[in-house]
Amino acid sequence: MKGDCNLIRKLKKEDLARVMQIWLDVNIEAHSFISEKFWRDNFDEVKTMLPQSELYIYENECTHVIEGFVGINNNYIAGLFVCPEVQSKGIGKQLLEYVMNIKNHLTLSVYQKNERAINFYIREKFEIQSKCIDDNTGETEYIMVWKQ
Repeated sequence: MKGDCNLIRKLKKEDLARVMQIWLDVNIEAHSFISEKFWRDNFDEVKTMLPQSELYIYENECTHVIEGFVGINNNYIAGLFVCPEVQSKGIGKQLLEYVMNIKNHLTLSVYQKNERAINFYIREKFEIQSKCIDDNTGETEYIMVWKQ
């Protein structure tokens, strides 16, 4: 939690609309190889499931705008999302470091074609453990692991 304006906290009910907008925008932008319709079709299901995860929000306390979030189920990172307009400013790294401080190992899956995300996780000491095909999209995914 660097800087005077940054706050990482748990999800509040009133955050959900903003979090879902970030989820949709980032998925569409980062996964151009998957139909936008796929993300829109899954929106309501994700909106129902998201609050059931351990969710941490990155809020800019100066502007009171949520700029990113990370969702965890046990030790699995279900998603790490940062608003496109504030990416590459350290927000994803701060969210990841936050969960690394409360977990001693983490796993995640990332699409093979999402090179930017793969490079980010490798920089943050994750290693590719295996690869598989995502049944929902037919796309190849890497399973990545980090251990303390």
